[in-house]
Amino acid sequence: MKLLMIYCDRFSYNPNSKTLDGFPEVTEKGSFENALVAFIQAEAEDEADMKSTETKMVKNLKWAAKKNNTKNVVLHSFAHLSESKADPFFTKELFDKVESRMNSVDYQCDQTPFGYFLDILVEAPGTSEARIFKSF
Repeated sequence: MKLLMIYCDRFSYNPNSKTLDGFPEVTEKGSFENALVAFIQAEAEDEADMKSTETKMVKNLKWAAKKNNTKNVVLHSFAHLSESKADPFFTKELFDKVESRMNSVDYQCDQTPFGYFLDILVEAPGTSEARIFKSF
């Protein structure tokens, strides 16, 4: 798992082009304020133990959100952090499980459209805690 977390004063997206079949069609734009945006790449080895990967991901997201004094978290698939890639259906299931767990403990967790290239706008402060990278 590669997890690049960026605290954003504002993060927005607009679906540009669909890259994966088997996922819903999306045309709506999205926008978030005061959010920890997690650029995530699930790797092939993560498929061996989804529960462990899910738990580590939730733990890291909660820790980084707390460091940035926010309860808003956005999950964004970003398959450019490693050469190893998990199956996209595994990754989407993992995202769904993590979103559900985060929402159940008083976080507002959302996802960007899965299987799309997105036009994105990132407004992030220049502080060290606003940019965190984890590999597990």
